[in-house]
Amino acid sequence: MKLYYSPGACSLAAHIALTEAGAPFQIERVDLKTKQTESGADFMTINPKGYVPALVLDSGEIVTENVAVLDWIATQNPALGFDGPLGRTRLLEALTFISTELHKSFKPFFVGASEEEKLKATHLISKRLAFLDERTEGPFPRISVADCYLFVMLTWAMKFSIPVPDELLALRGSMLGRPAVQRAMAREGLGVV
Repeated sequence: MKLYYSPGACSLAAHIALTEAGAPFQIERVDLKTKQTESGADFMTINPKGYVPALVLDSGEIVTENVAVLDWIATQNPALGFDGPLGRTRLLEALTFISTELHKSFKPFFVGASEEEKLKATHLISKRLAFLDERTEGPFPRISVADCYLFVMLTWAMKFSIPVPDELLALRGSMLGRPAVQRAMAREGLGVV
Protein backbone atom coordinates (compact mmCIF):
# COMPACT_ATOMS: atom_id res chain seq x y z
CA MET A 1 0.00 0.00 0.00
CA LYS A 2 1.27 3.49 -0.78
CA LEU A 3 0.11 6.87 0.49
CA TYR A 4 0.77 9.91 -1.67
CA TYR A 5 1.10 12.97 0.53
CA SER A 6 2.32 16.54 0.71
CA PRO A 7 3.97 17.61 3.99
CA GLY A 8 1.46 19.13 6.40
CA ALA A 9 -1.46 18.80 3.98
CA CYS A 10 -4.68 17.05 4.94
CA SER A 11 -3.02 13.80 3.86
CA LEU A 12 -1.21 13.94 7.23
CA ALA A 13 -4.45 12.62 8.76
CA ALA A 14 -4.24 9.41 6.71
CA HIS A 15 -0.51 9.16 7.42
CA ILE A 16 -1.18 9.34 11.17
CA ALA A 17 -4.10 6.90 10.99
CA LEU A 18 -2.14 4.31 8.99
CA THR A 19 0.77 4.64 11.40
CA GLU A 20 -1.56 4.36 14.40
CA ALA A 21 -3.06 1.20 12.87
CA GLY A 22 0.37 -0.34 12.44
CA ALA A 23 -0.40 -0.94 8.78
CA PRO A 24 2.49 -1.69 6.42
CA PHE A 25 2.63 1.12 3.88
CA GLN A 26 4.97 3.29 1.89
CA ILE A 27 4.76 7.02 1.40
CA GLU A 28 5.62 9.15 -1.58
CA ARG A 29 5.80 12.92 -1.47
CA VAL A 30 3.94 14.96 -4.07
CA ASP A 31 4.83 18.47 -5.16
CA LEU A 32 1.35 19.93 -5.50
CA LYS A 33 2.54 22.81 -7.70
CA THR A 34 4.38 20.72 -10.30
CA LYS A 35 2.20 17.60 -9.80
CA GLN A 36 5.35 15.48 -9.71
CA THR A 37 6.07 12.77 -7.15
CA GLU A 38 9.45 12.44 -5.48
CA SER A 39 10.21 9.48 -7.77
CA GLY A 40 9.51 11.67 -10.82
CA ALA A 41 6.10 10.26 -11.69
CA ASP A 42 3.31 12.47 -13.01
CA PHE A 43 0.90 12.57 -10.07
CA MET A 44 -1.98 13.36 -12.45
CA THR A 45 -1.73 9.77 -13.73
CA ILE A 46 -2.25 8.55 -10.16
CA ASN A 47 -4.92 11.04 -9.13
CA PRO A 48 -6.29 13.15 -11.99
CA LYS A 49 -7.81 15.49 -9.39
CA GLY A 50 -4.24 16.62 -8.65
CA TYR A 51 -4.38 16.71 -4.86
CA VAL A 52 -3.61 14.48 -1.91
CA PRO A 53 -4.27 12.10 -0.31
CA ALA A 54 -4.24 9.24 -2.74
CA LEU A 55 -3.99 5.76 -1.28
CA VAL A 56 -2.98 2.95 -3.60
CA LEU A 57 -4.21 -0.32 -2.12
CA ASP A 58 -2.34 -3.61 -2.46
CA SER A 59 -4.93 -4.59 -5.11
CA GLY A 60 -3.86 -1.59 -7.20
CA GLU A 61 -7.12 0.25 -6.63
CA ILE A 62 -6.77 3.92 -5.71
CA VAL A 63 -8.82 5.69 -3.06
CA THR A 64 -8.90 9.49 -3.07
CA GLU A 65 -10.64 12.16 -0.98
CA ASN A 66 -9.72 12.41 2.68
CA VAL A 67 -13.12 11.29 3.99
CA ALA A 68 -13.04 8.17 1.80
CA VAL A 69 -9.43 7.33 2.64
CA LEU A 70 -10.03 7.77 6.38
CA ASP A 71 -13.26 5.76 6.22
CA TRP A 72 -11.39 2.95 4.45
CA ILE A 73 -8.68 2.99 7.14
CA ALA A 74 -11.30 2.86 9.92
CA THR A 75 -13.15 0.03 8.16
CA GLN A 76 -9.92 -1.98 8.03
CA ASN A 77 -9.01 -0.99 11.61
CA PRO A 78 -12.22 -0.76 13.67
CA ALA A 79 -10.36 0.56 16.73
CA LEU A 80 -9.95 3.82 14.75
CA GLY A 81 -13.70 4.13 14.20
CA PHE A 82 -16.63 4.87 16.49
CA ASP A 83 -18.42 2.20 18.51
CA GLY A 84 -22.12 1.39 18.60
CA PRO A 85 -24.87 0.65 16.12
CA LEU A 86 -24.50 4.11 14.58
CA GLY A 87 -20.70 4.08 14.85
CA ARG A 88 -19.91 4.27 11.14
CA THR A 89 -22.67 6.80 10.53
CA ARG A 90 -21.36 9.01 13.36
CA LEU A 91 -17.82 8.67 12.04
CA LEU A 92 -18.90 9.76 8.56
CA GLU A 93 -20.84 12.60 10.14
CA ALA A 94 -17.70 13.79 11.99
CA LEU A 95 -15.42 13.38 8.96
CA THR A 96 -17.86 15.23 6.73
CA PHE A 97 -18.17 18.12 9.19
CA ILE A 98 -14.40 18.43 9.44
CA SER A 99 -14.07 18.30 5.65
CA THR A 100 -16.89 20.58 4.58
CA GLU A 101 -17.09 23.02 7.46
CA LEU A 102 -13.47 23.29 8.65
CA HIS A 103 -11.12 22.13 5.91
CA LYS A 104 -12.75 24.13 3.13
CA SER A 105 -12.80 27.24 5.33
CA PHE A 106 -8.98 27.38 5.34
CA LYS A 107 -8.86 27.98 1.57
CA PRO A 108 -8.25 31.77 1.83
CA PHE A 109 -5.04 31.06 3.77
CA PHE A 110 -3.67 28.83 1.02
CA VAL A 111 -4.63 30.80 -2.10
CA GLY A 112 -3.31 34.25 -1.20
CA ALA A 113 -6.70 35.80 -0.50
CA SER A 114 -7.17 39.33 0.79
CA GLU A 115 -6.87 40.16 4.48
CA GLU A 116 -10.62 40.75 4.58
CA GLU A 117 -11.29 37.24 3.23
CA LYS A 118 -8.84 35.77 5.75
CA LEU A 119 -10.58 37.64 8.56
CA LYS A 120 -13.95 36.22 7.46
CA ALA A 121 -12.42 32.75 7.29
CA THR A 122 -10.92 33.17 10.78
CA HIS A 123 -14.34 34.09 12.17
CA LEU A 124 -16.00 31.09 10.50
CA ILE A 125 -13.27 28.65 11.57
CA SER A 126 -13.44 29.99 15.14
CA LYS A 127 -17.20 29.44 15.16
CA ARG A 128 -16.82 25.86 13.90
CA LEU A 129 -14.06 25.13 16.43
CA ALA A 130 -16.26 26.47 19.25
CA PHE A 131 -19.02 24.10 18.11
CA LEU A 132 -16.63 21.15 18.31
CA ASP A 133 -15.12 22.33 21.58
CA GLU A 134 -18.55 22.21 23.23
CA ARG A 135 -18.83 18.55 22.23
CA THR A 136 -15.30 17.45 23.11
CA GLU A 137 -14.23 16.20 26.50
CA GLY A 138 -10.96 14.57 27.56
CA PRO A 139 -9.14 12.50 28.54
CA PHE A 140 -8.33 11.04 25.12
CA PRO A 141 -7.03 7.49 25.63
CA ARG A 142 -8.31 6.28 22.26
CA ILE A 143 -8.42 8.11 18.96
CA SER A 144 -10.38 7.78 15.76
CA VAL A 145 -9.56 8.71 12.19
CA ALA A 146 -11.73 11.80 12.79
CA ASP A 147 -9.33 12.87 15.55
CA CYS A 148 -6.45 12.47 13.08
CA TYR A 149 -8.20 14.78 10.62
CA LEU A 150 -9.17 17.27 13.32
CA PHE A 151 -5.56 17.29 14.54
CA VAL A 152 -4.45 18.56 11.12
CA MET A 153 -7.11 21.28 11.16
CA LEU A 154 -6.04 22.36 14.66
CA THR A 155 -2.43 22.47 13.50
CA TRP A 156 -3.45 24.70 10.60
CA ALA A 157 -5.44 26.94 12.96
CA MET A 158 -2.38 27.45 15.12
CA LYS A 159 -0.19 28.05 12.06
CA PHE A 160 -2.51 30.86 10.98
CA SER A 161 -2.94 32.28 14.52
CA ILE A 162 -6.58 31.24 14.81
CA PRO A 163 -7.49 30.73 18.49
CA VAL A 164 -8.09 27.11 19.43
CA PRO A 165 -10.50 26.48 22.35
CA ASP A 166 -9.28 24.69 25.48
CA GLU A 167 -10.72 21.19 24.98
CA LEU A 168 -9.45 21.12 21.41
CA LEU A 169 -6.03 22.30 22.60
CA ALA A 170 -6.09 19.39 25.06
CA LEU A 171 -6.99 16.98 22.24
CA ARG A 172 -4.18 18.35 20.07
CA GLY A 173 -1.74 18.05 22.98
CA SER A 174 -2.82 14.47 23.58
CA MET A 175 -2.36 13.71 19.88
CA LEU A 176 1.12 15.24 19.87
CA GLY A 177 2.05 12.83 22.64
CA ARG A 178 1.17 9.78 20.55
CA PRO A 179 4.12 7.95 18.97
CA ALA A 180 2.19 7.50 15.69
CA VAL A 181 1.69 11.26 15.37
CA GLN A 182 5.33 11.91 16.15
CA ARG A 183 6.50 9.32 13.59
CA ALA A 184 4.19 10.58 10.84
CA MET A 185 5.21 14.19 11.41
CA ALA A 186 8.90 13.25 11.46
CA ARG A 187 8.56 11.28 8.21
CA GLU A 188 7.01 14.37 6.61
CA GLY A 189 9.74 16.60 7.98
CA LEU A 190 7.33 18.63 10.07
CA GLY A 191 8.06 20.52 13.24
CA VAL A 192 5.45 21.22 15.86
CA VAL A 193 3.52 24.48 15.47
